[in-house]
Amino acid sequence: MKQLLGCFVVVFVQHAYAQSVEKTVDSVPLDSVRHLYEVTVTAHRDRGDSNIIPVQQLKGKELERLSVHSVADAMRYFAGVQIKDYGGIGGLKTVNVRSLGTNHTGVFYDGVQLGNAQNGQIDLGRFSLDNMETLQLYNGEKSDVLQTAKDYASASTVYLQTRKPAFATHKRYNLNVAMKAGSFDTYNPSLLWEQKLTEKLSAQFSGEYMTTSGRYKFSYAKKNGYDTTEVRRNGDVSALRVEAALFGKPKEGEWRAKVYFYNSERGFPGASVREEPGKYRHQDRQWDTSVFGQGTLRKNFTNGYSLLLNTKVAYDYLHYLSDPRLDITTMYTDNHYRQLEAYISAAHLYRIRPWWQVSLSNDVQYNYLDADLVNFVYPTRWTLLSALSTSLHWDKLSFRVSGLQTYVNDKTRMVGGSAGSKNRFTPAVILGYQPFDAGKHDLSLRAFYKRIFRMPTFNDLYYTFIGNKDLKPEYTTQYNVGGTYKRVWKEGMLRSAELRADGYYNEVEDKIVAMPTSNQFRWTMMNFGLCHIWGLDASLRTDWRLGKLDVSTSCSYTFNRAMDHTDMDSPFYGGQLPYIPWHAFSAIVGLSWRDWAFNYSFIYTGERYEASANIPENYSKPWYTSDLSLTKLLRIKKCTLRITGEVNNVFNQQYEVVQCYPMPGTNFKIKINVMI
Repeated sequence: MKQLLGCFVVVFVQHAYAQSVEKTVDSVPLDSVRHLYEVTVTAHRDRGDSNIIPVQQLKGKELERLSVHSVADAMRYFAGVQIKDYGGIGGLKTVNVRSLGTNHTGVFYDGVQLGNAQNGQIDLGRFSLDNMETLQLYNGEKSDVLQTAKDYASASTVYLQTRKPAFATHKRYNLNVAMKAGSFDTYNPSLLWEQKLTEKLSAQFSGEYMTTSGRYKFSYAKKNGYDTTEVRRNGDVSALRVEAALFGKPKEGEWRAKVYFYNSERGFPGASVREEPGKYRHQDRQWDTSVFGQGTLRKNFTNGYSLLLNTKVAYDYLHYLSDPRLDITTMYTDNHYRQLEAYISAAHLYRIRPWWQVSLSNDVQYNYLDADLVNFVYPTRWTLLSALSTSLHWDKLSFRVSGLQTYVNDKTRMVGGSAGSKNRFTPAVILGYQPFDAGKHDLSLRAFYKRIFRMPTFNDLYYTFIGNKDLKPEYTTQYNVGGTYKRVWKEGMLRSAELRADGYYNEVEDKIVAMPTSNQFRWTMMNFGLCHIWGLDASLRTDWRLGKLDVSTSCSYTFNRAMDHTDMDSPFYGGQLPYIPWHAFSAIVGLSWRDWAFNYSFIYTGERYEASANIPENYSKPWYTSDLSLTKLLRIKKCTLRITGEVNNVFNQQYEVVQCYPMPGTNFKIKINVMI
């Protein structure tokens, strides 16, 4: 009753005050004519080509509503993306864009590339979405003119942008405490704290811990023809992530400095084909520790010159154990790997004319790998990259051309054991055209050509009994033609619609593949592959207003014909590349009403083969999943409570992304967030 009376008093006072203000302000009646002084607002207009190559992205509330745990799970909704998932929460998850291979995708964390000189693969399963603000994917390269040389050095790029502190008026801190719990004994507490130190300086701390048994049931067909059910074992994970960052806002610029720590222990459930009678036995274990510190400074010194600086120091440790005393089907392996990386970059942007920009970027990177393998050569690598780019933008036409010079020098402790040095130049050309003036109809057309290569990894070159120091770099050539159509309505149920479509052709030359030698226990890496890839990516996004109900939809479709043209004499020449489906489709539908939000997401992956030999034995059936989530917001004084319930794989689809690595069936999760 007291609370109700207090609310009544507040409303009455506000009404009385409004009546008073309505009559006069500064002794001047509001219904009279007032003369205001003219105010001129000036700002620099960036005439860059930011809209030439569109970005696929998930951000904000759309990310929150998805029933996903990691970055890899969210990226499945992008057109042209194939995710290799080796089974469950603890399995390795890598991304392949437009069938070019995992190593041709650069992954950037807050503007600085994540590196793995050992095998070139970034496990996206270890990156949570709890502190993620935006997830972006670019084909070719990002359209931003001011970027590091590393941004030019991949066939496609994934950008993981974590949250920047933002404070409401008169508020100096934000606190978000969350707890997730779900199937397979999964528990995932997390904490995000942000503090405003001064008007131009703020701090952020985030951390989370995740543990799961990874035990789930799956069905499979035995050789004698009947189905049975087993339990996935040795898929447990225990992982801790901690991040601390400082954010500054100097005049005409911004900077951030971050320290990141990740530590995990996990079991590898392995393929489900190795078994004792009625019992799966996989006991491989892996321990990971990753620590890095990085900093970024972006500053406009004049209207004609801007600078971007990036630096990073990283240490990665990996311990892999396979013990035949626990699993008699394996050989004893107890290997330890340590990687060191140091990186610095300076990018300069010059605005020669309002319609003409030139950028120059120079990067230097050092990598070292230590491993306790027999006859290991302990490689070090220096990488120097220089990128020169020019961008021209007129009213309807945008044009950009760039060139990347890459110099790589490897050294080893063993005389004559290194791959030596390599010096390569690769160009890119991007063209954009808007045939109509800005208005209700917004149509943009685009095309790009890009040639890029990837250096063989340390494992490719130097891994004991497998590496080949004479490997050539693996080249890709990309051609893309596409367009985007947007329209916005001020009235009616349909408020906005955006349609994108891109057709592309890719070539992969000197593809690095593993080939057996005379000894089945000793393989070697060779340049033996040639792939021709044709594809189409299409997506449609809409926003609707149905009374007080907001509805958003997005869907994407991918057609991909990825042909293996390695050996013309092979009976399987021209076969579809392994694990690349001809057709893939995804859809997301979000409903918002007051403090309620409902989300439905659907993924379909079409038929594919599990080897380049497209024969019935390697055929893999299509699979699909449907996920649901429901969220309710509760406001209690200064706190906001968000409760989310999720049901994943609603129809209990039994499927495998990678052969013999069964995925979970129907599972549940509940999330509770307390925000202050």
